[in-house]
Amino acid sequence: MKKKVLVISGATGVGKTSCSIDLAKQFQGEIINGDAMQVYQGLDIGTAKITKEEMEGIAHHLIDCFPYTYSYNVKIFQEMARAMVDEITARGHLPIVCGGTGLYIKSLLYDYTFEIQEKDEDFLSFLSTLSNAQLYAILTHVDKEACETIHPHNRQRLIRAIEMAHSGKRKSDVIRSQAHEMLYDAYIIGLDMDRTHLYERIDKRVEQMIKNGLYEEVSELLKQDPHIWERGCFQSIGYKEWKDHFQNGASMEDCIKAIQKNTRNFAKRQYTWFRNQLPMHWYNVEESDWRERLLADIRAWKTQ
Repeated sequence: MKKKVLVISGATGVGKTSCSIDLAKQFQGEIINGDAMQVYQGLDIGTAKITKEEMEGIAHHLIDCFPYTYSYNVKIFQEMARAMVDEITARGHLPIVCGGTGLYIKSLLYDYTFEIQEKDEDFLSFLSTLSNAQLYAILTHVDKEACETIHPHNRQRLIRAIEMAHSGKRKSDVIRSQAHEMLYDAYIIGLDMDRTHLYERIDKRVEQMIKNGLYEEVSELLKQDPHIWERGCFQSIGYKEWKDHFQNGASMEDCIKAIQKNTRNFAKRQYTWFRNQLPMHWYNVEESDWRERLLADIRAWKTQ
């Protein structure tokens, strides 16, 4: 019998964290963080990391556990999260994966394997000199199918896909060779709301991050490490936008607007990805009875 795993996903700012706490209380759950950035220590406000108080005593895993210099990736997440599913299930509790990093969640649930390949440092050095547009153009030639799932501005994934093609195993071929079988009995919740309302909520959340000290957080990190802009995790939304301020004198207002805009665009891409990649059960959080319907559906799923 497959282990049961509850997944809570959807766009940034839609309310996944509070929902996960409610469901963990209802169903004796422990929460596994499915966000690629919230594992890093010191990156708290910009990642909207849950606080100890907000956890309300619920066990959380893969939160605040690596220094930001650590090269965390989907393979590491997959291995650790699967081990945690086993441990949580053995305790008689329900594993609840909460987060918006779709590829990480899919790698946990499905039979994806990640091969370790020898690095060609000279080739990687060459790729580092290219713009995102140039990288994307190369990928359209060496693995056009991979372009369908990689955003033209996602530099890290562009380089990785080109690197795989260069090694002789294209990303699209590796994915196609796998069976795409679900390893768990997973119920995947997608939280949804009116886009206009979501974007307003995102803008207000960014404003709250500023009030909570996001600028001070970035300033302090920069004092500790002048090379933060070279770190992979500082390419994420909420942090990368400040580079122009600290290096070129861009106004704080422009940085804040850039974070809001980039977060709204990211939310849009998240919805597109989840609708195309996973068997979601969608719940509109603006409907008055969504919580009652959600609880009833989970109870029915748990008894199957």
